[in-house]
Amino acid sequence: MTLRRTVSQLMMVILLDLHDIWTLPAPSRVSMDSVDMRHTLRWRPPQAPCNTTVLYSVQYQGEFELLLRNGSWVDAAECQRIPQTHCDLSFDLGSDSDYNLQVRAECGSQRSAWTRLSRAFNRRDTLMTVPEMSVTTSGDALQVTFSKLPPSAAVSVTVWKKGDETQVIPSFQAAVFSMPAEQTVLHVAALQVGVMYCVSAQVVLDSRLHSSSTDIRCVSITGSAAWKRPTTVTVTVIVMAGLLFALFWSVVHCRPDACQTYFHKEPLPQSLKGDWSVQIPISPQEAELCEACERIPSLLSVDSERRASKTDAEFTAHLDKHKH
Repeated sequence: MTLRRTVSQLMMVILLDLHDIWTLPAPSRVSMDSVDMRHTLRWRPPQAPCNTTVLYSVQYQGEFELLLRNGSWVDAAECQRIPQTHCDLSFDLGSDSDYNLQVRAECGSQRSAWTRLSRAFNRRDTLMTVPEMSVTTSGDALQVTFSKLPPSAAVSVTVWKKGDETQVIPSFQAAVFSMPAEQTVLHVAALQVGVMYCVSAQVVLDSRLHSSSTDIRCVSITGSAAWKRPTTVTVTVIVMAGLLFALFWSVVHCRPDACQTYFHKEPLPQSLKGDWSVQIPISPQEAELCEACERIPSLLSVDSERRASKTDAEFTAHLDKHKH
């Protein structure tokens, strides 16, 4: 009896807890909007009053979780306890497998049951829209520019001569050019001047999934840049030749007074002139020593004169002595 009563009480507690947890109604009308590989899960909020902001959490389950991880679910990292009624799953649903999706609501301590998407979603079901394309010319080249391209896609661009839609352009390796979506600009050079070319493009994800083609855009190759470059060079050469001729003529026919006016010599700076006056500061002892040094040549000259006069006198006396 005691054991039966304990089990009964425990069941009552569990039922009461479950009643408290699931008292909030679940979100409704769960749907997936997928355009150009951008996947957004949407839902309607629960039809029940809430004293605070209702928060939502999203989970997904791919084939890997379903088959190899015992049917476990993965929390969408950017969509946990969010107030919005939509969730961007573009980076979570990264493979071509089928995904189950579910969402639930929270109001304070109350949580709703999970509401699943009615059927599994595969990103290959995305709707591919026609790309936005502009075509311009630059000289003998075409420049095709795209905007708002889906990630991980490619763009197939077809170029042909107007009136020759079924033939491949002889000067091209192929009439169809493929470029990654990250490039956004296609440059097609070396086209025939004076000819009109037409362009059409479509976004391609694989051989089975692609968008509709853009409207055909036709432009004429004028080749304006082809004559601008040589014309610019010619004008530059003529102007430079005229300047050199004018300079040479002015130098040859320049009068001396006019030449001196326009081509006068600049005076040498003081630092390059030869009349330098350098004064070196010296002490009084050094000054006395220098004065003594200056007297030495004069003393030597006086002494040498005395010796010379003495020698002349002795020589004259010796001559007189021999004469007598």
